[in-house]
Parts: sequence; C-alpha cells; structure tokens
Amino acid sequence: MITLEEKLKNPVWHSLNETHKKFAIMLDGVQFYNPEINNFGAFLETDKTIKALNKYTEKTERFFLVSEDQTPIIDDNKIVLEKKINGCQMVLDNLTDVEITEEIILLTQKNMDEVYDLIWLVMPGFYQKRGFEMGNFYGIFKNNKLIAISGQRMQTDDFIEVSSVVTHPNYTRRGFAKQLIQHTTKEILKENKLPILHTNKGNPAIELYEKLGYKITRDMNWWLYGKK
Repeated sequence: MITLEEKLKNPVWHSLNETHKKFAIMLDGVQFYNPEINNFGAFLETDKTIKALNKYTEKTERFFLVSEDQTPIIDDNKIVLEKKINGCQMVLDNLTDVEITEEIILLTQKNMDEVYDLIWLVMPGFYQKRGFEMGNFYGIFKNNKLIAISGQRMQTDDFIEVSSVVTHPNYTRRGFAKQLIQHTTKEILKENKLPILHTNKGNPAIELYEKLGYKITRDMNWWLYGKK
C-alpha cells in the first residue's frame, strides 16, 4: 500500500494514478496530463524521460516535469530547458481561524471563461481553460464581476492541492485571498483529505500560508521544457 508520504513526494504521478486518472497520458513510463487540462508530467525513473518528452512534444510544445529531487534526462537535439522553478510543498499543520466577511461562491461551468481570463490577467502563461475540470473553484464577486478565486488542482485519495489563488489587481490587499484559502481548505477537510499547496521558494505569499496554518515540508521543483 502506498503511503500518504510517498504520494506527497510525487504528487503529479499519484494524482494521475488516482483522482485524475481520466486525464492521464502514459508515454514510455512517464505520466502526463492531457495538455488540454494541464501541462504537468511526472516520472519515477530518469532514464525513461528522454523518449517520453520527445513524444509529448507532439501534443504540446511547452510543459513541466515536477519532482522533489530527481533531474530529468532530455534529448538536447529536440528539447530545451527554458527554466527551472525552485519550489516547495506546504501541507496544512493546524488551520487558523479566519473571519469570513465575503460571500464565497462555488463556481460552475458557466464561470469557466471568467476564471481563465482572471488567471491569465494576473498570472499569464500556463493555466489551461479546462483546468477548471481538475477540482472545485470558489470565487468572490463585486458588481457582478468575478474578482478573486481559489481552486483545486492535483488530487489523490488522500490529499487535494489548493491552487489558482488569484485576485484582480484592482481588489488586492482586502483579505480576499486569505478568506478564499481558508474556505477552500475547509472544503478539503470536509472530504477527510489533507490540504496541500505548492509555491516558489521566497514567494512573499508563504508568510500568509504559514499564518493560515500551512508549513513547508519539502522541495518540489518544476522543469519547464520547450520543443526546439
């Protein structure tokens, strides 16, 4: 039986084995998300990544491999490393109570375009519109406009990742992100799963996550590759 700790060490791999199995593409022993959903991949053995990455470029030209401490091997003639993001994984230790002053709405399929537009406004680059299908998304509206969201991304039978925490630039510093993270975390706990999240090392938001009861547990690194 695979332990929770083992799953946390390779969250993409185990998400694709469990809750997100319907989104999985297996290529030569490396697992990837359907690129219409997400552009993450994961592996167990580094010598499997060379052929697999070459094949995945037939489906999408830019993508990430995610790993705690292993470095993928690539075909330099076909693949280029664009950047490595030094990240960390955080897990809920002891949830801090936060006063919820805003109405937080469970978003539906009709909000998918609004979610996409808001994420690309604040964090352009890698979110796919069908990423909305990975889990629940929650939002705050002002004047009938979606101005802040939080969502769920990687999932297994044991954990759910909090992700896509975004606030419109005109509405920052009002505590919306804090309330959304708190709400999303509580919803995960209702499912008897461990709330986790990932972020870049040195991200100022880490202070907020820690205040809400999360703690850093390990490195979790992203290698962004592109097709030559």
